[in-house]
Amino acid sequence: MARMKKTIVINAPAEKIFNYIADPANPPSIWPSLEQIKEVVSLPCGGTSFKWVYKMAGMRIDGASDTVEFIPNQGITTKSVSGIENTFTWNFQPEAGGTQVNQQVEYTVPVPVLGKLAEAVIIRQNDREAEVLLANLKAKMKA
Repeated sequence: MARMKKTIVINAPAEKIFNYIADPANPPSIWPSLEQIKEVVSLPCGGTSFKWVYKMAGMRIDGASDTVEFIPNQGITTKSVSGIENTFTWNFQPEAGGTQVNQQVEYTVPVPVLGKLAEAVIIRQNDREAEVLLANLKAKMKA
């Protein structure tokens, strides 16, 4: 399982950033390979269950995830129930008038589909994409 952790400080309140990430309509606008989120259902925890379409190494992958932890203005964790095995955790901590955003991801590259040789390339590509995602989030929060 691949693991990745990224951090960025954004000059915006945690509540604004949290609400943006928590709304399933928003991530596709800042996440280059996330093509679509659909069939969103609200969960009792405050989060959502949703289906997604993701492009990895040029291949379309359909999946679904559920929110497993939802702490307003502090953190969101989603876990896949189909598609690419993954767990995404977002944490938001006030810092010097802004917010430190931590993104932690654990995922499995679908090796039978993409091939063992592609795994390392995909992990590097996903690492760069996580940096783009956070930079896009920061730009969106300044707008």
